[in-house]
Amino acid sequence: MLKDIVEQISTNGGSAQHELSLVINQLLQQLNLGAIRAAEPDEQGNWHVNDWVKHGILLCFKYGDLADMSESDSALRFFDKHTLPLHPFTLEDKVRIVPGGSAIRTGCYIAPGVICMPPMYINIGAYVDEGTMVDSHALVGTCAQIGKRVHISAAAQIGGVLEPAGARPVIIEDDVLVGGNCGVYEGVIVRKRAVLASGVILNASTRVYDTVHERILRSTAETPLEIPEGAVVVPGARQVQSEFGNSHGLSIATPLIIKYRDDKTDARTALEDALR
Repeated sequence: MLKDIVEQISTNGGSAQHELSLVINQLLQQLNLGAIRAAEPDEQGNWHVNDWVKHGILLCFKYGDLADMSESDSALRFFDKHTLPLHPFTLEDKVRIVPGGSAIRTGCYIAPGVICMPPMYINIGAYVDEGTMVDSHALVGTCAQIGKRVHISAAAQIGGVLEPAGARPVIIEDDVLVGGNCGVYEGVIVRKRAVLASGVILNASTRVYDTVHERILRSTAETPLEIPEGAVVVPGARQVQSEFGNSHGLSIATPLIIKYRDDKTDARTALEDALR
């Protein structure tokens, strides 16, 4: 029912303000509960985008009015669409949000056991599953899908996407380590137990050289760039193949898969239960 109403409003425009408010409130509530999400996997592990959810999020921006979001006793002033307040957490949600300047927008699912270290930001439409840590200065962008027991290290950026509505969000599956200062953008999928070393940048144009299987991974018009399960990815470089590039010794940054996870990798990347 909610899906049909959202698609109708997105196609034909809104009707009464009261109806719009009810639809937007229901959408945000369902997103906060994790009952709906911008993308989800099927039983075979293939991810599918729910266009209508992203259309619904766009309604929050389109029909929201600019409002004063400041706390009454604060000298800091904030102004945003009235439809997009902060996420309504309670102690019963069992989410650790350590004091110090973090913000989580409403309309995203944050599972029990998630740890948020300040300052960090999670945007609308995101889905962050159990036991994940979002470290200081990290971003989880609009509609990004984050699995269980993921560590998003300090200053890592998980890109977001709303438009076009059919575009795939960034997907980070279970037990992935995203190292410090990494950037994952433009619908890249990082499969289970992969490790991105500090400084790895992945987007739709990135070529990833798998030195183990001697292959080049890249996106196509139909498929996103996909980092295989258990891959260990480090920053690398490849030579610019042109007369000018050769004469000047130029190279382009290129991620390399140097190994696949083993016991030694697991020991170095293991999450500490005591922190949870």
